[in-house]
Amino acid sequence: MTAEEYNTLDFDVRDGVAHITLNRPDAGNALNLELAQELLRAVMRCDEDPEVRAVVLAGAGRMFCVGGDLRSFTEQGEQLSHHLKEVTTYLHAAISRMARMDLPVVAAVHGAAAGAGLSLTCACDLVVAAESARFSMAYSKAGLTPDGSSTYYLPRLVGFKRAMELVLTNRELSAQEAVEWGIVTRAVPDDLSEQAAELASQLAAGATKALGAAKRLLHIGWTETLETQMEHETQTIADIARTADAHEGIAAFMEKRPPEFTGE
Repeated sequence: MTAEEYNTLDFDVRDGVAHITLNRPDAGNALNLELAQELLRAVMRCDEDPEVRAVVLAGAGRMFCVGGDLRSFTEQGEQLSHHLKEVTTYLHAAISRMARMDLPVVAAVHGAAAGAGLSLTCACDLVVAAESARFSMAYSKAGLTPDGSSTYYLPRLVGFKRAMELVLTNRELSAQEAVEWGIVTRAVPDDLSEQAAELASQLAAGATKALGAAKRLLHIGWTETLETQMEHETQTIADIARTADAHEGIAAFMEKRPPEFTGE
């Protein structure tokens, strides 16, 4: 695809893995309107690029993301309400696309993941965090309420009472606590980027259509009855059985060799 220019994030594709790096390090990678817009563009680009088979979302500098850019908020004056609606429109569209696209999204979290940074963490499919990372909701410290899908994902990940505690008290979680609570997939020593890239590469080598279909099943399963969800499972596995990767995966298993998936 044609290269795009970004001011607030870095984007590159290596060996089938798209690396989206929030790049406002002097501001703790805080989300302003431009970053929200560019994040949506980058995610949509991943969804449309046939060369991309997995995504890593990371942050430049000392932190993953400290949340919303309060400095830019103070500049809005009486227009703050309108401005926040605009910012969240782009942010929420990016998160929705992350959830709905086939590509698995791995968050690589270091330093602080606060406010919208924690929301983004919760919205990713898998999360690899540095052992030194810290997680907090932080919204009410600024007199604001959560956004970025956190009131959807957080109760589902940690349970209602724990989510309420995080939202109301701004309790900070260590990386290990975040693993125990279900927010983080694994906490690793601080060679974070290598471990996140390795996980993404493993996913990129997989049967990506099957991975995407499995993502969709898990998402719709929150609101379906047992019998309806099982019908979704039947229809999905039957559809996926028509793919070249399904035939390759079964053949490789029977022949006791590693499969060579193509995403077809």
